[in-house]
Amino acid sequence: MDYFDRHIKDKALSLLSKFPLLAITGPRQSGKTTFARHLKPDYTYVNLELPESREFAKSDPLAFLRRYQNGVILDEIQWVPELFSYLQVLTDERNIPGEYILTGSQNFLLSNQITQSLAGRVAMLNLLPLSMKELADQIHGQSWENLVVNGGYPRKFQFDIAPSDYYPNYIQSYIERDVRQILNVMDLGNFQKFLQLLAGRTGQVFNQSNFSNELGIDQKTVNAWLTVLETSFVAFRLPSYYRNFNKRILKTPKVYFYDTGILCSLLGIKSANDLNVHFARGALFENLVILELMKKELNSGNVPSLYYWRDSNQTEVDLLQEKDGKLTAIEIKSSETFHANFLKGLKYFQKFAPESAARLIYAGSLDQVRDGIQIGNYWKI
Repeated sequence: MDYFDRHIKDKALSLLSKFPLLAITGPRQSGKTTFARHLKPDYTYVNLELPESREFAKSDPLAFLRRYQNGVILDEIQWVPELFSYLQVLTDERNIPGEYILTGSQNFLLSNQITQSLAGRVAMLNLLPLSMKELADQIHGQSWENLVVNGGYPRKFQFDIAPSDYYPNYIQSYIERDVRQILNVMDLGNFQKFLQLLAGRTGQVFNQSNFSNELGIDQKTVNAWLTVLETSFVAFRLPSYYRNFNKRILKTPKVYFYDTGILCSLLGIKSANDLNVHFARGALFENLVILELMKKELNSGNVPSLYYWRDSNQTEVDLLQEKDGKLTAIEIKSSETFHANFLKGLKYFQKFAPESAARLIYAGSLDQVRDGIQIGNYWKI
């Protein structure tokens, strides 16, 4: 398949009709360039990772932008931050909706420049790897174990690359390269250990001191490394929810990955069979479900409001989603067999938030409402 239809398209076209600039960020190889070129095939395309384009833009940004105008895709624009101030001036002068599409893989660098220079002039969208819905024709009927091992990167599916071939190369080619460029990490071996440790603690509370002790590095370095993984769309922190509820709750975030294929590779998982007795089985399913809910919101142009909740008695709800002023508590279970105790945490939480909705997403076949809680299979996320 040459191109996967991306569900973010309608929102992107709508924003292009209202703003002079549209910025698309996301992980490397998530399909940003392909999406932008299919979205506006008549636009001039400029790749700022190419030395000649980058040098022209850096040495004479005004001339560069006067040459490229009235429908331009500027790919990987974070490498030429000098352009942002000039884009502000020129787009204000011309006032043409949808004149530029900007793409970038490093969220922090791109967002920081936009905040300083282009606020009010640019619309921003995040394009993550393919969702289950976008991959529907390729993955129909597959087990969740296959889904998490294969992940969602377009090139992997386009060329039918085995996960064991694709993801180790991705980690080496992009993740480690980005870390070296941003932080100038000298001890790459220690960073690789950090990545593997982080993968092994997916879905767990992020304890900086534990990482610091195990790796023999200070906590500032631990936090800096995780921040780079966040800004490169590799991992993210899921914050705890504490508004209006019991003050005695855990406020430390949990950590998840933006793609389960990368996560499986870091855990040494090469096939669905490897998950049968793997210690991270439940965490991987949880990561899959959270990612799908996140992608659904991002593809609609929304900022996902996702949290977890745990009180001082260790009673926990895997995920809280806040949307349109409403709160939904979600429990996530990899089991194919329903057990009544799956609903225990949800019922407890509803004592604090009686107006909240509740869902159980699991790997079984029940599709019903029980005690006011919607129970359904992960395919119906």
